[in-house]
Parts: sequence; C-alpha cells; structure tokens
Amino acid sequence: MSNWSELQYDPLVLIVKRINLIEDYLNFGAVCKSWQCAATKDNFNSDLPRIPWLMLAEDEEDKDNSCRKFFSLHNGMVLNKRIPKAIGKRCLESMGWLITTGKDENETSLLHPFSGVEIELPHPNTTKNYEDHEVGYPWTFFHKAVLSASPSHTSNYILAVIDGNRKFFSFWRPGDLRWTRIDNINSPYKHMHRDLVYYTEKFYAVDWNGRVLVYDVTGSRPTHTQIVAILPPHHMGDEFYILESIGSLFVVVRYGVKSRPPIREDSSRRISLTPIYPNDGTETYGTTNFGVFEVDLAAGKLRESKQVGDRALFLGANASISVQASQFPGVKPNHIYYTDDFVESYLFYEEGGGRDMGVYNIANGSFEPHYNGVSLSRVCPPIWVTPTLY
Repeated sequence: MSNWSELQYDPLVLIVKRINLIEDYLNFGAVCKSWQCAATKDNFNSDLPRIPWLMLAEDEEDKDNSCRKFFSLHNGMVLNKRIPKAIGKRCLESMGWLITTGKDENETSLLHPFSGVEIELPHPNTTKNYEDHEVGYPWTFFHKAVLSASPSHTSNYILAVIDGNRKFFSFWRPGDLRWTRIDNINSPYKHMHRDLVYYTEKFYAVDWNGRVLVYDVTGSRPTHTQIVAILPPHHMGDEFYILESIGSLFVVVRYGVKSRPPIREDSSRRISLTPIYPNDGTETYGTTNFGVFEVDLAAGKLRESKQVGDRALFLGANASISVQASQFPGVKPNHIYYTDDFVESYLFYEEGGGRDMGVYNIANGSFEPHYNGVSLSRVCPPIWVTPTLY
C-alpha cells in the first residue's frame, strides 16, 4: 500500500489492540487523522501487561504545578500531564490509580491520573481510634494501598491499606462510609505491616519482623490474622515488600534505608540534602542491598533466590509488581527498579525524598540509575505508575 493513511478502520483496530506500550499507542494516534480515530479509549486493550512510568515529584516552583511529568524507561520520553486534583497531595499507586491524601485537610480519594476520574474515599479519621494513631505528618497516614481489582473495570473491588502510626491493616469497599480495621486483639504479635498484595483472592502482607500474613476479607465477617511464613532472623532488613511473580509469592528485603552513619558506597549515588536537624554529616540513608525470597506457603518458609528469571520487580510507594522484561525494550530481567519510599528517613531533610532511587542487579548486587535527573519532594517523591487510558 502506497499510502498507509488509507488503511481501513478495522485493520487499524486490530493493530492498536496489540500495542502494550502506551507510548506507542499515543504515537500511533498522532500519525494521521484516520489512525487517531482507531486509537481511542474504547480500543485500548487494558488487559495487556504494561510497564510502569515514573511519575516525578511536583515542581513547586512552576506556576502551573498541576502539570506532572512521567518518565518512560522504554525510550526516555517525558510526558507532561495536567493532574490538578493531585496538587499538593501525597500519592500511593495501585493498578494505575492514585490513592491521594491532602497535605493539610488529609482528604483522601482514588484518582485516575490520565482520565481524571475521582472516587471519594472515607476520611482517615473514620479509622478505628484515629486520635490514638495519628502520625506526625498527616499526609503520611496511609503507608501503602492495594486494590483487589481495577475500578476501571468493576465496582466489585476492595481497597486495602496500611495506616496509622502502628501500620494497621484496614480496608474499604465501594459504598462503605468508613474504613474497616482488622485488629489483632487476641494475637501475641503486634504486626506493623509494611506491604500488601492481593493473591489467590486473599490479601497477603509482610510485617516489620518478616512475618508473612494472610487476610480473607471477602466474607461478611473478616477473619483475623494468620501467620503463614516467617523470614529467618539473620535476614532482617530495614524495609519489606511482598508481590506475586510467575504465580508465586516473593518477599523482598531492603537494606540501608534507615538513617545511619555514611559508608563508602554512599558517595557515588549521593545527592546532597539539607538535614532539618543538623547532624554534622554523621547521618545519611540510602539502599545498600536487597534480598529476594520465594514464599513456600506449604512449608511455611522463605527461600532466598538470586534469580527471578525474565522478570523485573518494581518497588516503592506503588503496589509492588513484577513484569516480563523481554516484552519491554529498556527493561532488564532479574533487576529491581526502586524508588525512595522510606518516609521515616527522607522527612528529616528539607528537600524530602527522591534521592534513593535506582536499579539493582539481583545476581551480582550492582546498582545503576534509572532516571538521571533530580526530582525531590517531602510530600510526594517519584513513584511508579502503571499507565492506562482508564
């Protein structure tokens, strides 16, 4: 065919439904008017796997600070998108939706950054004994948020969160007027949850002691905590993540993110920050290592692994996920792509978080950057966002 713009509509739709990179989808629609007619929201195949974009921190010096920048690992492209409803808010992420919390009034919502659709959530003060479990910085009340299904496709979903100063497990269903917390009143353990994942129709969590927990919240009376596996004490770290990859559960342990004396490895990856409370340079933070462990639910054990095959793990203030690296040019298999999400450290600096980001090679322990610019914020440092049109 001498003129591709004359390609019929039906073949064009077949093509666009096979495009998994949203960058390519947007470029497809920019070719000509007939191609743009095919590259619509309705023809966007949301079932295809997608690689997250890095949503950079809000530029507080920009007069139009409603514009957020998204960095693509695929081609280094930066997309500008106006998201006025996210101005001045902390953002967590799950399935392409942002869970936003206001800096001052602590108002909370589910926000789709590319369509602008917003779903109001109950205020944090509807959680159990809110006054006893407030945090020093109100916008950090929610530590992590994970959806059981995307609100883009169904109204039958659950949003689970880690909240409060004791990092409780709470959840919300559409129509609920308040958050429901699952207490551990009769348990000898007090779980400070660090991450969640929805797996086999249950929520699994990992706490700060390396315990893997399961919650079944699908019934009318949610069950209490059940411990299904425990990380050996000699593998304890500073931060913990849990995710599904190739049908199995994995726990990832992160080391070095707590405030500590500087070490030699800090110098090559360090961005100079200004401590709010001067410490004469004796304290810093930054990832020094990761440990990856496959969860054996039958045996109740975690087995360390240096290989996750053709998978890349994305960790941070997003819902932890893995993607098949070979499907996405620019993404390396057996690597961890991480952002700066350890609030307990970065809030002690005037510039906030965003320094401790990079790519970690699971096999040999080496580091490299994924974004070479500087993007810092005390409210919402860069996070991974899986792009969908809706």
